[in-house]
Amino acid sequence: MRTRLLPLLIVLMAAVLLALGVPLAVSVAAAEQQRVVVDRIDDTARFAALAQFVTDRRGGSRLTSSDERTETLGKELQTYYDLYGIRAGVFYRESDEVMANAPVNWYVPKEGEGRDAFEEARLGRRSHDPEQVWPWQRDRLVVASPVIRDGDVVAVVVTDSPTDQMRTRILRGWLVIATGETAAMLLAVGAALRLTGWVLRPVRVLDATTHDIATGRLKSRVAAAGGPPELQRLAHSFNEMADHVEDVLEQQRAFVADASHQLRNPLAALLLRIELLALELPEGNEEIASVRAEGKRLARVLDDLLDLALAEHAEADLMLTDIGDLTAERVASWTPLADDKGVRLVGTCPPTTAWADPVALSSALDAVIDNALKFTPPGESVEVEVAADGETSTVVVTDHGPGLADDELARVGDRFWRSGRHQNIKGSGLGLSISRALLAAGGGTIAYARHEPHGLRVTVTVPRSAPPPAATV
Repeated sequence: MRTRLLPLLIVLMAAVLLALGVPLAVSVAAAEQQRVVVDRIDDTARFAALAQFVTDRRGGSRLTSSDERTETLGKELQTYYDLYGIRAGVFYRESDEVMANAPVNWYVPKEGEGRDAFEEARLGRRSHDPEQVWPWQRDRLVVASPVIRDGDVVAVVVTDSPTDQMRTRILRGWLVIATGETAAMLLAVGAALRLTGWVLRPVRVLDATTHDIATGRLKSRVAAAGGPPELQRLAHSFNEMADHVEDVLEQQRAFVADASHQLRNPLAALLLRIELLALELPEGNEEIASVRAEGKRLARVLDDLLDLALAEHAEADLMLTDIGDLTAERVASWTPLADDKGVRLVGTCPPTTAWADPVALSSALDAVIDNALKFTPPGESVEVEVAADGETSTVVVTDHGPGLADDELARVGDRFWRSGRHQNIKGSGLGLSISRALLAAGGGTIAYARHEPHGLRVTVTVPRSAPPPAATV
């Protein structure tokens, strides 16, 4: 969740910083150019004031100037050019002829930005809003100002400035903005990391606790992990729900265990009376034999129910166990029964360690091996193989019995379920359910698959890593 939420926050913060930074960068560039333009307008106004005293009207509209004043204006323009490297000139309005200029070979451009500024000044307007100069374009900035005498435009002052320094200052301002934006972005990313960690920490704890409860560690609870008040209330509500569910399951287990225990005495008394009644009946009576068989089956069901209730209630005593040695011991214990049935029981049990409850795992293996021997016909074999695969150790029990269909594989291990083809075989349908409960208490699993060409393969899996400590409030 953090990998999905964090990029979203970073993109949003980057968009906000760009929305603030881009207008600020444009504003810096505009302010820097405005400062230069104002400075050039002041310069053109000064030159225009000097040019007013140079011009003189003779014989109609022809403009002339005195040599002394023209020389003074020329010296001012040349000094201005030498100091600042800015080309400047004063040109007559009607004929574009030069009144004074520096350098002497510079004239009003015939087209382009310089010409546009000149034409605008001829109409009596100063260049007050030139097109924006960006650092990657336009190395010249032209500003023109009219020379007005007696209300008429008699000449035009034009300055053509290099923009290198202005663009450098713009870039320097942008660098400051970029540095600030980068620092703000890094700060925002750090804040986003802290924020997402603070918000999602209770969610991670809740997810881990939910997984623990789902795998059988019902005592797990959500520990206090801070976070928003809403998630803290959710954690508290989850703990209350887990307590309630545990109480309900405890009551259910207690009921099953009590019912199984309480029914055993009446059932034992009933079976005793059946045996006494059988003494009064002829030998080989089919009805009394059927009643006796059903009574014994009911007794086995009650015993298995009590075992299932105890298995679901008991907590695993996990320890580092040699699974190979434990499995070899169970194979040796069941070998006499397999020999008696004519089934070959083969064990491949190399030393392999895992974290398991030895008693619970032994009981689960007993149920699985018993089930395999029960359905394997004489002359066939049952193989038990121990292996390690990364984080888990497995015990695979393979038989060569009739096996199960695909739809039956989906139900195997359910309480009281038995295949319709095996109803005549002794059993209560609880053995594999007990095995699953015993394994789940220690973090193990049991899985079923078909074995070709016929038979069933049961895989018991236990973890090789130590279990994490249960989370408590």
